[in-house]
Amino acid sequence: MSGTASTGPGRRVEVSNRHPSLRIDRRGIARAVRVLDANHAALATRRSGMENAHDLSLAFLTDGELALLHGRFLADPSETDVITFEGRPSLGVAGEICVSADAAARYAGARGADLSGELTLYLVHGWLHLAGHDDRAPAARRAMRGAEARALALLRAAGALPRFTGAKKTRARRPVRG
Repeated sequence: MSGTASTGPGRRVEVSNRHPSLRIDRRGIARAVRVLDANHAALATRRSGMENAHDLSLAFLTDGELALLHGRFLADPSETDVITFEGRPSLGVAGEICVSADAAARYAGARGADLSGELTLYLVHGWLHLAGHDDRAPAARRAMRGAEARALALLRAAGALPRFTGAKKTRARRPVRG
């Protein structure tokens, strides 16, 4: 199920929920993106098109669907939790963030954590990639984790943490955010 949510003037957020048991809060997602966008200068590492009112796509998928994308576009068919595709700001597209709801449910279940918190972390992680963060090298990974913590604190302070329910927990193994 897809739908568009507005984060305010200019930015459209297209949200696609392709997970059979996940229930999402589209308004909450739009509110979270709006808070991240408003704090772009404090969170981003470079100008990327995210700071402008370009369209953003978010897809909540199963492990299998995300693994297919991982294999097709990144030549790695293994499961992962987040894949981010940069957009083309010249065409008005900021990018796409693809999230595995299965991975979030599995990891949250293994830690006794909240599904909403884990999915929000994945959303933040993807947004930060689009805002210029990389997490391949150890120093960059540490910088990304710091930016994630700052972004989540901003979302909490703004009361902008979206709610997610229903994704079934599966085997307890933590994929690498990518």
